[in-house]
Amino acid sequence: MHFGARAFRGLALRERGWSENGSVNWTQELIYRCSAWVMPAIVACAVLHLVCFFWLTVWARRDLRRLAGDLDAFTRDLKHRSLFERGADLSEQIDAFLADIRDVLDDAARRSDRQALRNRMQILDEERRYLHSHAFDTCYNVARTMIEAYPLVGTMGAILAIGSALQLSPDDQRNTVSTIVRFFGEAIWSTGAGLLAAVLLMFVNSVVETRFRRLSEHRTHVREMVARVKRELSVAASETP
Repeated sequence: MHFGARAFRGLALRERGWSENGSVNWTQELIYRCSAWVMPAIVACAVLHLVCFFWLTVWARRDLRRLAGDLDAFTRDLKHRSLFERGADLSEQIDAFLADIRDVLDDAARRSDRQALRNRMQILDEERRYLHSHAFDTCYNVARTMIEAYPLVGTMGAILAIGSALQLSPDDQRNTVSTIVRFFGEAIWSTGAGLLAAVLLMFVNSVVETRFRRLSEHRTHVREMVARVKRELSVAASETP
């Protein structure tokens, strides 16, 4: 009984990184603590990742609304322009406004509309919100790329848990085996948490990716349209006697 109690005490100390004489095995203690915190860290980071995607969605919708509002004001004086009901899709509004502007630029006979566009060109020049895309694109690229880190972190947690199990000394055969099994269980849960978080975030990214890509395309199209308006209407104004 005395020998069994002593063996169990030694096993408990070694699990915590202590030897029986009271000294600390700092390497084993560090591995033990890291392996124990991997799964909670994965869960916490996944929650923050979801919050980040929600924030990017709000950001993208705000920028789409601003682009649609600027183009609406830009085309307000056109005789033939697209009209939408309240609550219409913002991407469809932007596409329609860009189409209205292209129609005016392609038709040299619509002189009054071309003059209206030239007069309202300062609306886009003053705001230049169509150029503010670097910060959003960077944040979304980081959020999308870091999804791949969750399986890697889960695998790292599994390696740490297995390493903690392998560092145990087999003084007591039964208790050591049960402890190793527990560490292997932690390794499996850590790997599973990393994979589950990656799958969940990949699904969320697949839902919002289309909207974010459309926002980048809209900014590109607006920049090209602004450059064309400036170029063609400036030339037309210089040629007018």
